[in-house]
Amino acid sequence: MPGLKDHWNAAYASGDDSLSWRQKETPHSLGLIRSISEPADSVVDIGGGSSSLAAELLADGYRDVTVLDISDTGLAIARERLGDRAADVDWIATDLLDWSPARSFGVWHDRAVIHFLTDAKDRLRYSELLHDCVEAGGHAVIGAFAEDGPEQCSGLPVRRHTHEDIGELLGDDFESISAARQIHVTPSGNQQPFNWVIARRLG
Repeated sequence: MPGLKDHWNAAYASGDDSLSWRQKETPHSLGLIRSISEPADSVVDIGGGSSSLAAELLADGYRDVTVLDISDTGLAIARERLGDRAADVDWIATDLLDWSPARSFGVWHDRAVIHFLTDAKDRLRYSELLHDCVEAGGHAVIGAFAEDGPEQCSGLPVRRHTHEDIGELLGDDFESISAARQIHVTPSGNQQPFNWVIARRLG
């Protein structure tokens, strides 16, 4: 039975233009990151895959950008789109739950990885990584399928989240500073409701 890495590499194998989570641009994520950070801040994009967010952050003046994803195929698509500027991004091809971060970050951005974590021990590990990775005064920017969102994505079950669910996972060391709902329109025209939370890491 193929593992998660094989699953996601297969999903990206034919390119990403038709994938349900594909965004040609990421104005919502970029706007949220801009609202709580400066270009001097470090940003890690969790589950970034082939997303254009890293390219948009570089164009916006950010210089310390990291992208983590389990799929090296997805990351390769993003690197190819960036061309020579790909060298300005730190690319990490690993399963998030196996990651041992060597540093902290000012901004943790996650669009959708969280909703694939349906097991309690995986959610606990995610919470631990948040606390290890986000520096004091830094921020977590997290988006997940809303309570009325899809029950599956890319053939995998998901856990839908209210804003309160995300806040509970963040724990007492984070202070929620904004919550919003967003409708993502897929390349095929379907609507997927997301809930987003921005929270600040306390000292």
